[in-house]
Amino acid sequence: MYKINDRNGVNDMKKSFTNTSWIWYTEFANPDTYGDFMDELNYNGGKVICHISCDGDYTLFVNGGYVSSNQYGDFEHYKIYDSIDITDHLVIGENTILITVWHLGIASSRYKPAKAGLFYEIECDGKSICRSCEETLSRENPNYKGGYKKIITSQMGQSFLFDETKSGDAAFHNSFVVDKKCEMYPRPIAKSQLLKEKKITVLKNTGDYFLLDLGEETVGLPILNFYTDVSQKITVCWGEHIIDGNVRRKIGNRDFSFEYIAKKGENNYINYMLRLGCRYLEVFCEAPIKLDYIGIIPQAYPAEVIPRNFADPLKQKIYDLSVNTLKLCMLERYVDTPWREQSFYTFDSRNQMLCGYKAFKNGNRDYARAALILISQDTREDDLLSITYPSGTELAIPSFSLHYFTAIKEYLDNTNDLSLATEVYEKLLKIIRVFEKQIQDGLLYTFRDSGYWNFYDWSAYMDEKIGSTDTRSDLMINCLFIIALENFKTISDRIHKSFNYQDMMDAIKANIKRNFFDSKNGLFSMSKEGKEFTELGNAVAILAGLTTPEESYAIAENLSCNKLLECSLSMKCFKYDALLKVDSKYHQCIIQEICDTYKVMLDNDATSVWEVIEGADAFGKAGSLCHGWSAIPILYL
Repeated sequence: MYKINDRNGVNDMKKSFTNTSWIWYTEFANPDTYGDFMDELNYNGGKVICHISCDGDYTLFVNGGYVSSNQYGDFEHYKIYDSIDITDHLVIGENTILITVWHLGIASSRYKPAKAGLFYEIECDGKSICRSCEETLSRENPNYKGGYKKIITSQMGQSFLFDETKSGDAAFHNSFVVDKKCEMYPRPIAKSQLLKEKKITVLKNTGDYFLLDLGEETVGLPILNFYTDVSQKITVCWGEHIIDGNVRRKIGNRDFSFEYIAKKGENNYINYMLRLGCRYLEVFCEAPIKLDYIGIIPQAYPAEVIPRNFADPLKQKIYDLSVNTLKLCMLERYVDTPWREQSFYTFDSRNQMLCGYKAFKNGNRDYARAALILISQDTREDDLLSITYPSGTELAIPSFSLHYFTAIKEYLDNTNDLSLATEVYEKLLKIIRVFEKQIQDGLLYTFRDSGYWNFYDWSAYMDEKIGSTDTRSDLMINCLFIIALENFKTISDRIHKSFNYQDMMDAIKANIKRNFFDSKNGLFSMSKEGKEFTELGNAVAILAGLTTPEESYAIAENLSCNKLLECSLSMKCFKYDALLKVDSKYHQCIIQEICDTYKVMLDNDATSVWEVIEGADAFGKAGSLCHGWSAIPILYL
């Protein structure tokens, strides 16, 4: 029996699925493999719902037609199932159900390895009519190359090779029952929607080579429609900009490409499980083809945008650019950059949901809530939050665990939904206790060893080497801890819980001021001994309540005149919030800085906001041109 839960009123169905089993097409599963599972049902009328979950990703077909795909990222103890209405896809009489499942099996920043498996039950008017079990017919998918293990990036995971020449007549056999112990929950948000195929502009065409422009940053499913006189391999590359006449396919050990072996004649293919984020496609053929369409079917979460009109055309363009980026970075959960990672980070998503409260009708409340719940389901032995969710790596960014408190408090502020805070309260308490253990001599010290990355920002003095064995007490970790405690105090008060950390918080604040404040310059330094006067460090010091009014004004003048070491785009919200906390008069300089900065992107043909202002040249030519954490102009415009 699988325990089924009803969470947050999203789905009223409570079922035991007593006779339904997790299954796979082999007794022992290998990584990066694909299984087909077939069932039949006799339909005489009524509403038919397919409840489905898998490890990895799935595509559901009924009578040969596509119905749905994309598993919600989850954990074994928090396993999400979809409930899909397939009534309109059925005919009276016999119907065939085919489910293709991609078992990833290889750890990445968006997948935590677990046993391969498929779980489904189909109901007609509430009565079970077929379900996954040992008698379910299954086979290895004949077209996808199993065990290929071609990595796009360490964050995204695998690409694929699809062979259209392989026969689809491979025999089916009974399935194997898989011993998976999952606690299952209904999908907490709507499914993404497929939109109309994106129009393409052919920039280059030599018959066996094509360079294609989608016109703007696009996220969706790859589609191939073409004719070839011979069977051949097609390599499709994707990227966000053109460099030296080509897309950026290979950058370091990254490889943004997939392969398709075409049959002679017409070829029509869609991959419903791997989504691409890009503007440009580059196609290499072994022989000439007659191109009908190679491109992307956009896939978007149904978030309804609040229309906003600005008298200034530049502000309008920046605002629209930022909102478009938010939409592009919403798949089953928030993702940082659809091109390079498609990973769900605590801080990145905090910026995204905060902007979403302003940009979308109803503040996109359900989506934000689901994301915050998924974070709370993360489990590490040290009780910190993992770097991403679900994560197959053992890495944590400790500062991001502190940003989680900010995200929860802002959710409360924007929704007045106390149930979320109640649900995650114990998780927050565990995180506080972890940081409490890092206090030495009245200050918080950084984490060390291979499982930790003491990262604060992509700017000077804010990015320590992953796995550093050195421990130190710096300004950022202490200020962020104070801000987390203040937010935890507010959360606790709202849900009538006691807050027992006031004395500790007051003592740490006094010690931060004593150790990091340079009274001569009136600024906070990143280290006890240094003179690293950064925008981010001094901004969080103001937000942590460490300054007198006079000190705040002095720091604000330095921030507004850009006299300190600059922070990156995603962290400008701390700078701007600190300025506004000091005096509303700084609003105009904030708007001016936003206009000056984001105009650089618009002048470079941007259709979404960049990860950092250096654009594609950042991080060894791997900078993303679409990154949700940089959409913060929405908050200030």
